[in-house]
Amino acid sequence: MLEEHANVVRVVSLAGEVTGRKKLQKIVYIAKKLNYPFHEKYHFHMYGPYSEELTMRVEELCTMGFLTERKEDKGSYQQYRYEVTDKGTTFTESFCKEAGGLPQIIEELNTQSARFLELVSSLLYFDELSREQQIVKVRTVKAKLNFTDEEFEHAFTFMTKLNQFKNN
Repeated sequence: MLEEHANVVRVVSLAGEVTGRKKLQKIVYIAKKLNYPFHEKYHFHMYGPYSEELTMRVEELCTMGFLTERKEDKGSYQQYRYEVTDKGTTFTESFCKEAGGLPQIIEELNTQSARFLELVSSLLYFDELSREQQIVKVRTVKAKLNFTDEEFEHAFTFMTKLNQFKNN
């Protein structure tokens, strides 16, 4: 159980800072889909794959003092920022093993927008379908986002790039 907490702290540590709850959800989900040791259960939600377990784990990590959560008022919404504390760094070091490629993957994911990660994670959620079926499915369940053909192409290229990091 503590290893799963440490894995989440490690993600935030590798990112330096994660801006947004949705973004953190997507980063962990995508890393999980790339076969890194994340065990949170996900279901499809309004913003794509979502884990209630991860939400609770992050709250626990903040309460234990391993992560800090800063809330910023952006007018029409609240923005959350996560960082690792010194206590969190010590905690993570005692549990996490080196996972090849994960630092590059987390860095790359953290540079992307939450919207783009929502697209990528949604495509990965339906990865048992053919590429064409994935696009149709995501266009159906995410119709309000009006993803373009170029965004889909970029997402598939990006997923290939992530797999290359994993194999290095």
